[in-house]
Amino acid sequence: MALDAALAVGVLACMVAGSFVDPHGENGVTWGVRSPDALSLLLITLGAAALVFRRRVPVTVLALTGTVSLVESVTGDPRAPVAMSAVIALYTVASTTDRSTTWRVGLLTMTVLTGSAMLAGPLPWYAQENLAIFAWTGIGATAGDAVRSRRAVVAAIRERAERAERTREEEARRRVAEERLRIARDLHDVVAHHIALVNVQAGVAAHVMDKRPDQAKEALAHVREASRSALNELRATVGLLRQSGDPEAPTEPAPGLDRLDELAGTFRSAGLHVEVARADQDTTLPAAVGLAAYRVIQEALTNVQKHAGPKAKAEVSVVRVGPNIEITVLDDGAGEDDTPGGGGHGLLGMRERVTALRGTLTTGPRYGGGFRVHAILPVKSGTGAAEDA
Repeated sequence: MALDAALAVGVLACMVAGSFVDPHGENGVTWGVRSPDALSLLLITLGAAALVFRRRVPVTVLALTGTVSLVESVTGDPRAPVAMSAVIALYTVASTTDRSTTWRVGLLTMTVLTGSAMLAGPLPWYAQENLAIFAWTGIGATAGDAVRSRRAVVAAIRERAERAERTREEEARRRVAEERLRIARDLHDVVAHHIALVNVQAGVAAHVMDKRPDQAKEALAHVREASRSALNELRATVGLLRQSGDPEAPTEPAPGLDRLDELAGTFRSAGLHVEVARADQDTTLPAAVGLAAYRVIQEALTNVQKHAGPKAKAEVSVVRVGPNIEITVLDDGAGEDDTPGGGGHGLLGMRERVTALRGTLTTGPRYGGGFRVHAILPVKSGTGAAEDA
């Protein structure tokens, strides 16, 4: 309101000053050779006062200023520049509405004011004052439309920038969530595997401590080895959270099927009978596929160790079938608790790993007892699904 009031005062001063100027004097534009009548001064005041409310009710202000300009163009002799208020009101309407409204209102204002001045005014129809009304109303409408278009472009750019910023933040949060999930899976696999071995070996050591101390000593050595391996893998996993420039960050490659015999040996040392059969023709797997296959076998054997009973036997097979590699882990379920608990995170972690590589995982009890884990992982190089995942 303060800005519009200041604008109204400035327009009032310009219109009053212009009403004392004769554009057709002997020496060109002459000041003070004419003076407006009382009606012209009243119309000037009304037109300027209406501009105070031009932002609140632009169409109403345009109608009021257009009316006083129409009256002045017909009755004013000499004519005062009341049409200046109508031009500013038309600019406001054009800058605050859409283009179609600007065209309709602008053409109507230009036609009515110019036509009335040419046909009913005291000056000849070809007088420059009549042509000036046409030109200035056109300029007002065009300038308002240009300002509105620029504001729309700036608003669109700002909206795209804000949308892009929100998208970047959402992408960052999604990546953080995925990384947390991946680290959680790794931690679960490492902890569940090694703690299961430690638990079994510690139970063996406690059972034979008095009667067979040599066997107890061997079991405690296995406990020590399993705990050392758990600490190393935990250190490697937690090291992923360090800064990229940290020299202590782990550089050891992720485990794959090349360490399958070593993995099976740790379970055999814990008392689990494990048989491994491979028919993958020494296939070189991408790092993501090899890690997923290793973790699936590790988690499946850990479940056998924990749930299938002390006399359970496990069979691991790795077979290359066309573009896929198939991992199968079977156990005979000799114990009472032969089915892994459905509420844990082991099977869920395996499924997430396999699904991330666009593979399939099926798990379930076997007919006659035991449990079966079967994973199909695609083997692709270059820009295939494995490396994408």
